[in-house]
Order: sequence, then C-alpha cells, then structure tokens
Amino acid sequence: MSAHTLSNTNVLLGRSMRHITRSLDTIITVTLTPIAMMLLFVYVLGGAIEAGTDNYVNYLMPGILIMAIASGIAYTSFRLYGDLQSGIFERFHSMPIARSAVLWAHVMTSVVSNLLSLVIIFGVGLLMGFHSSAGFLDWLAVAGILVLFTLALTWVAIIAGLLASTPDGAGAFAYPLIFLPFISSAFVPTDTMPGPVRAFAEHQPVTSIVNTIRALYDQRPVNDDIWIALAWCTGVLIAAYAVAMVVYHKKIA
Repeated sequence: MSAHTLSNTNVLLGRSMRHITRSLDTIITVTLTPIAMMLLFVYVLGGAIEAGTDNYVNYLMPGILIMAIASGIAYTSFRLYGDLQSGIFERFHSMPIARSAVLWAHVMTSVVSNLLSLVIIFGVGLLMGFHSSAGFLDWLAVAGILVLFTLALTWVAIIAGLLASTPDGAGAFAYPLIFLPFISSAFVPTDTMPGPVRAFAEHQPVTSIVNTIRALYDQRPVNDDIWIALAWCTGVLIAAYAVAMVVYHKKIA
C-alpha cells in the first residue's frame, strides 16, 4: 500500500469511526448476543457439559470471541452497502484519492470496532471467572490471530456489501458464520460428537483457531493447530481480497 493510499485511508477511517462513535449501539448490539450466550452456557448449561476443565469460562471464551467477530463484520457489509446506495462513492471517485482507500477504510473500521467489542467481552469474562497466567507474547499471539481472522472475514463482508441488492441481503451472509462455532470445539470437545459431525468440526477453520487461542492463554503447546489456523485465515484473506477488488473495479467501472 503506497503512502498516498495510506494517507487517504487514514482520512476515510476517521470519517467511518465518527459514524461508529455517534452510534455506539452498534458495538453494544454486537457484544450483547455473545455475552448472553456466555452467560447461558456458563450458568445454565455449563454444569451439564463435560469439557474436561474446571473453568468452563476459559474453555468457552475463544468461541464467544469468534462469534462476536462474525456478528460484527455484518455491520461492515451493511455500512458499505449504505455508502454505495447514498452515492458517496461517486463523490469520492471524483476526488484525487486512491480508489482502494475507500474499501480499506471500511476494513480498518471493522478491525477497530471489533477489537472494542472483544475488549468488552473479555471484561465480562473476567467478572465471570476467566483467568490466565499467559505472558505478554502469548497474548500478543492471541491478538494477532484475532486481528487476522477479523481481516479475513471483513474482506468476505466487503464482497457481500458490494454484491448486495438490499440492506438485509448485505448482512445476511454472516448468519452461517455466527453459528459455525457451534459445530466446532468452541463449546464442547469434538470427540463427543457423532462421526460425520465430528469429521466436519475437526476440519473446519473455527476449531483450529479456537484450539490455538485456548492453548496460548492456557500456556499449553499449540501443536499443529496454529499453522492450520494461520493457513485458513491467510488463505481466506488473500482469496476474499482478490475477489473483492475484482468486484469493486467492475462496480465502479
């Protein structure tokens, strides 16, 4: 990304973040469902779930974070769709700014707003008994994986926002992503699942990401999960970015 594009992205990011700060209900909405799920699973269902740990909040936390990100990126798609319908893209393109900066501003807004949501969820988790003795580098690795996952899903959201024909359609793509953690190791160990379900759960991206985050803050070996998680996130990010740019250039041609 050139210095010109970075400068333009920074300006447009400020514009998008002002919209976020003026409507904090977006961040509140994104955090409410994951927090409600965490309360439900810990205080209602947790006693009946054999997760092999005495602290179910620790076991549950990665899946809740993934669910929050999947929910949050739907608003990115919705905001992008709104900009397209309002005609603001045409105004931007009439100015001497890098065209890709318009998309990158939405992407970076998604990263910032999702990180804010994750901080709130972590805070609630601490009140519920979450604890970790992990060091700075472990937490830095956790943050890096969450940011990479957010970037990957955000570019998928960009594609949806560019192709959507209705506001509801812009955010509907996120629903399967929100429920994907339920068929993974996020809530229960995969070895408790029936054969076909277990096979799917163990080979979908959420499981490797959840296992990696859980191992890092529990200070356990991450094994091959970290490489599988990075491969999934990087692969989706590169593919979604490439498709998004093709769709974007056709849209503004």
